[in-house]
Amino acid sequence: MKFLVQKFGGTSVATPQGREMVAAKVVAAKEEGYMPVVVVSAMGRNGDPYATDTLINMVKQINRNVSPREMDLLMSCGEIISGVVMVATLEKMGYPAVFLTGAQAGIITDNSFTEARILRVKPEAVLKYAREGKIVVVAGFQGISEEGEITTLGRGGSDTTAAALGVALNAEYVDIYTDVDGIMTADPRIVSDAVAREMVTYDEICQLAHEGAKVVHPRAVEIVMQKNIPLRVKSTFSDAPGTLVTSSGEVYKGTIDITRDRTITGITQIPNVVQFKVNTKGGPEGLKEQRRLFKGLALAGISLDFINVYPDQVVFTVKEEVAEKAAQVLENTGFVAEIIPGCAKVAAVGAGMTGVPGVMASIVDALTKENIPILQSSDSHTTIWVLVRQEDMERAVRALHRQFISGA
Repeated sequence: MKFLVQKFGGTSVATPQGREMVAAKVVAAKEEGYMPVVVVSAMGRNGDPYATDTLINMVKQINRNVSPREMDLLMSCGEIISGVVMVATLEKMGYPAVFLTGAQAGIITDNSFTEARILRVKPEAVLKYAREGKIVVVAGFQGISEEGEITTLGRGGSDTTAAALGVALNAEYVDIYTDVDGIMTADPRIVSDAVAREMVTYDEICQLAHEGAKVVHPRAVEIVMQKNIPLRVKSTFSDAPGTLVTSSGEVYKGTIDITRDRTITGITQIPNVVQFKVNTKGGPEGLKEQRRLFKGLALAGISLDFINVYPDQVVFTVKEEVAEKAAQVLENTGFVAEIIPGCAKVAAVGAGMTGVPGVMASIVDALTKENIPILQSSDSHTTIWVLVRQEDMERAVRALHRQFISGA
């Protein structure tokens, strides 16, 4: 059997019209000779009756301290409802289908409630029903621990479910359906002339996802990379070809010739970050101070980003929601920090920048033309990050998109 794993997000399955479009994509795959395995998210978004956030808010109004175990049981309900409704839709159209929870589909996880990681997949039930000719619909975002507890996989978990099933079934493709036409060169809500890329590499999409692009969860990409299974990002609501995510330099079925003729693949942004600058002593004493600083923040469970270490200073950012806690930890350990709230991280991502001179110069040039100060910068072989004031974030994204992509 040629398996095709198709994942549909909450907006795709939120309405009867959306579910009919989903069913049409599934039926088309079956008619093309694939055995589709469908992964669904909970229906809709916050405020919709069966959305995960709606369920969370309902119980939080009663008690804000519900245990993670009970929260996982609650949060797993949304995908179950969505999956059964999807099976009903397919069967109404005359296509035999069956629904499996994450546990029934063999998604085995660790026991980290609300943020579980998949350990392995036992796809026997999926294979059994597929051999019977049934379209298998699987609840995304959830699994079962080795102790028999229901777990959820954290935000983006349905992508991870689809990727894991794709690897377990040795699928031809893993298709991630969303409400945009593929991996965009920037957030279309900020950049009106953003376009969908025909192809991006595994490394590029991982970096884009880590830096704020919300189309595919990076963990899902890491999983499909294990077997080099091509991943496609498409729109439920159009027939656009979408974006192929695969290894650099490969060609699949002769349809896409992958070249490295572009420097930047996309521009992303992460708002609501806070910059900390902490002066330390120079020399050996300064090294001890820096060790104490980082150890204190680590013990407090505070994740740092955008870290620059100098002989007499440490600069880093944290998410806005933990900034107050970070400030308190620093104060308690004897450090005085200069704190700059209201910042945003903007990233230019592209595997083609490796070894290309002048990329940073172009970034500085673009932002200088817009009178946007750079508060901090860093780089890797595929990404250059700049920290800007949040009020400048959207202008910065548009400026870099013009500089590297649209040229307008």
